[in-house]
Amino acid sequence: MILYFSGTGNSRYCAEAFAYALQDEMTDCFSFLRQKESADLHSDRPWVFFAPTYAWQLPHLFRDFILNSTFSGNRDAYFVLTCGDDVGNAGVLLEKLCRKKNLHYRGILEVVMPENYIAMFNVPKPATQKKIIANAEPSIQNGIDCVRNNKDFPVYKATFVQKLKTHIVNPVFYATSVKAKDFYATDVCISCGKCANVCVCNNIRMENGRPVWGKNCTHCMACICRCPKEAIEYADKSKGKPRYVCPPRDKTEK
Repeated sequence: MILYFSGTGNSRYCAEAFAYALQDEMTDCFSFLRQKESADLHSDRPWVFFAPTYAWQLPHLFRDFILNSTFSGNRDAYFVLTCGDDVGNAGVLLEKLCRKKNLHYRGILEVVMPENYIAMFNVPKPATQKKIIANAEPSIQNGIDCVRNNKDFPVYKATFVQKLKTHIVNPVFYATSVKAKDFYATDVCISCGKCANVCVCNNIRMENGRPVWGKNCTHCMACICRCPKEAIEYADKSKGKPRYVCPPRDKTEK
C-alpha cells in the first residue's frame, strides 16, 4: 500500500508514479493528519511511505501519524522522501521508527524535486522546474524496480554535515522557525477559503472573508503556494517570489 503526505505536490507526484507502475492502492493521508486521527490499515503488499523532507527529517506530523497507527499484514516498509537538496540522515530515524512499529525497514529513497519552501528559499523558474522533475525520473524508476523485485532501496550514506543537519539543525529549526505568525493575506485575497481547505494542520479559519492563522503550523507551504491569487505572504520573505505547485503526473508514464 502506498501512503503519502504532500504539501505542494512533489511527494504526490512520486506516489502516483509508484502506484501506477506497481498497480498498488494509494492513500492520501491528508484527512488523517488534519483530524489528528490514527489509522488501522492492512496490506498484503509492502508499505511505501511518501513525504517531503522538512529540515532533513520526516515531517513530525507524518512521523507521529505512523507511530500512532496500526499496520497489519506485510511488514516491509519503504520510505520515499522528496527534497530540494538532500535528506540528511533521515534514514537512521526511519529505521528506528520501523523498529518501534515492528516493520522491516527496506531503506530510504531520496528524490530531488523543485524547491517549494519560499519562506526561506527561491522557487526555481518554470524551465528549471521541468528539468529537475525530469532528472528525478531515474531515481523514481529505480525505486519502483526495487519494490517490484523485493529489493532494498540503495544504501544511503549520510555525510558528517548531513548528520548535523538532521540531529542538530532540525530541532532548532522546529523550535525557532516553524511558526504561523508571519503569514498574512494581502488585499488581492478573494475570500475563496482555499488556504483553509488545504491546511493539513487545520490551522486557518476565515474571519470576515479573510484567512486567520492559528499557532499550529508545519510550514508545508500549501496555503501560500496554492492560493489562486498569490495573495498570501510570509513576512517580507516571500514578496516577489513565484509560487510552486507540482504539475499532475502523466497517467500514461510507467
